[in-house]
Amino acid sequence: MWLLFLIPACAAAVLSCIRLVRMAATADALADQEGPRPPEAVGIGLYETAYLAGGPDRVVELALVLMASRGRLHLAHTGWTTVVDPKGRSRLERAVIATVGPDGQCRTDDLRRAMAAHPTVLEIGGRLALAGLATPAPVQQSTVLVIRQVRQALLLSLVLMAGAVAVGGLSDGDALAPLAWFSLPLVLTAGTLLMARVDVYPYTRWASPIGQEVLREVRPPRQHGLGDDDERELLTAVAMIGPAAVPDPRLRAALRHRH
Repeated sequence: MWLLFLIPACAAAVLSCIRLVRMAATADALADQEGPRPPEAVGIGLYETAYLAGGPDRVVELALVLMASRGRLHLAHTGWTTVVDPKGRSRLERAVIATVGPDGQCRTDDLRRAMAAHPTVLEIGGRLALAGLATPAPVQQSTVLVIRQVRQALLLSLVLMAGAVAVGGLSDGDALAPLAWFSLPLVLTAGTLLMARVDVYPYTRWASPIGQEVLREVRPPRQHGLGDDDERELLTAVAMIGPAAVPDPRLRAALRHRH
């Protein structure tokens, strides 16, 4: 009876680990293509820093904070964004205003999702990826997904092992057999996750290993004393940390995800 529990555990473990090994090969090939490139040739500004630190979502958050601080958008704590000044000063600002729509108002969460997939934002990541500073978005997203699948396979093996032991009975002398067999998918998934910590985990971040070195060179923003009189420091903090760096509690509440 316990074989009915073992078969799906082994199948999930093997399939998920194969996917992770393939992803590790892709990550290694990506690393082989990377080489030292001067950051000045790429143009590391606030939006590029935001992408390396947090991906497209962080770029959108930075744009919203910048436009709100300069009076071009009103971000309400109720979850709505309203255009105050319809004249964008950059491509990204114009894209934000166009995404809000002709009514001049939309849900903030809807705006964030739409802008995270907007070509203007994705172009920043593509440029950084070509320079070797960012992990290509498909690789980063696939890596996160595959690692999650291996963790789920490990958890599934534990659950199915407990079910097999419960069905066989702890007092039964044959209860050691399922424990021994279930050690195979457990060891396989756990060992693969350990391997991923070294070979794959760096590619779960938006910044490539070279991009992470660039981020470490960015002047860390002060955690205290941020104010409207030092906009550059505030925007750098948002790029590196996210909305948690915003000192205004109302603006932080407006940027909080509601879905």
